[in-house]
Amino acid sequence: MYTLNKLMISFQPMRLLTVFATTLTLAAEIVGIVGQSAHAIQLQDGTVWFEKSPSLIATTTTFNNTYVWGATYYFTLSLPENAGEPLQRVTITQIEGLDNIRYQLEDSYAFEGRRRDKGKKLTLGEVTRNRDNREVSVTFDPPVPPGKTVTIALRPVRNPFDDGIYLFGVKAFPAGEKAYGLNLGVGRLQFYRRGYIF
Repeated sequence: MYTLNKLMISFQPMRLLTVFATTLTLAAEIVGIVGQSAHAIQLQDGTVWFEKSPSLIATTTTFNNTYVWGATYYFTLSLPENAGEPLQRVTITQIEGLDNIRYQLEDSYAFEGRRRDKGKKLTLGEVTRNRDNREVSVTFDPPVPPGKTVTIALRPVRNPFDDGIYLFGVKAFPAGEKAYGLNLGVGRLQFYRRGYIF
């Protein structure tokens, strides 16, 4: 019995070393997985996804009276450091509101930062509108790298004639020929009727 106990004691350091080595291996694998999280997800068919989704953080307007000319609508997005891919394109779709808002697409612009803290101006590529589904598509050229906050400014021909709440679905697409768009949420603007403006 004494000999058996002595043998068990002598084998315990070896067992501890094995457990320690296994723990180190698992830790290394976890670090490897975390290290890979900076890369975008790409499916077998070539579709590219963001690793970490951008977020819609603000939707505002310079004027909220109905039928006013010269307003600007701002949509501010945050692209996290670990997004995995740059931001290539954003679509803004009017999903609620009686009046179909039309835009002066050539006056659209974008910049780093927020509406009241404007940074560097960003270069836009195509800015298009699909009248059938009330969608505006804004393309960044070059794409916006991860870790940035950006604001898209759209200039309507005029504010809606009808008052009420207007909702806009915002979707972000990573760079790539086959990019999967992520829904970032809904931007909300409210317009008030305060007498007619001529």
